Amino acid sequence: MNSEILSYIGLGNLDIGYLMIGMVILIIILAVLVIIQMVSTSKLKKKYSKFMQGKDAKNLEKDIIGLYEDNKFVKAAAEKNKRDIRDLYKKLESTFQKIGVVKYDAFKQMGGQLSFSLALLDENNNGFVLNSVHSTEGCYSYTKEIKNGQCAILLGEEEKQALDMAMDIEG
Repeated sequence: MNSEILSYIGLGNLDIGYLMIGMVILIIILAVLVIIQMVSTSKLKKKYSKFMQGKDAKNLEKDIIGLYEDNKFVKAAAEKNKRDIRDLYKKLESTFQKIGVVKYDAFKQMGGQLSFSLALLDENNNGFVLNSVHSTEGCYSYTKEIKNGQCAILLGEEEKQALDMAMDIEG
């Protein structure tokens, strides 16, 4: 069967059966796409209804403005916390963090290890060594300054042990 319309567009020799099968397949594909789109739209409507539940445009605008203000507050608080933490770390560098203690008997007649050497150092191994010597006549204390783990004055054996202990050096 020849159609004038098909002949006009250059498909005059095409069998109408093939054309109908092609049209049916195209209609089925379009129907599936429409169903998929309807399901997607339905899900979106449910989400929108849940989001807008009990709200009108003014309430929604107030909520959004409130969230924006809260966000600004949280950002400001986070920046303040960062500054505070930086300040704390800076202050912590100069606090005594490393400790070494060695107890000993300064004199043979004394017992109980009443004498001691105490090393207190900061993060950069700066601080001091305190040496307290107990004898029968009294107690004498001496300090020696430590800079970068070194002392300008010669350290005694116990003072060196306390310094090594504070710097976590195996002796």
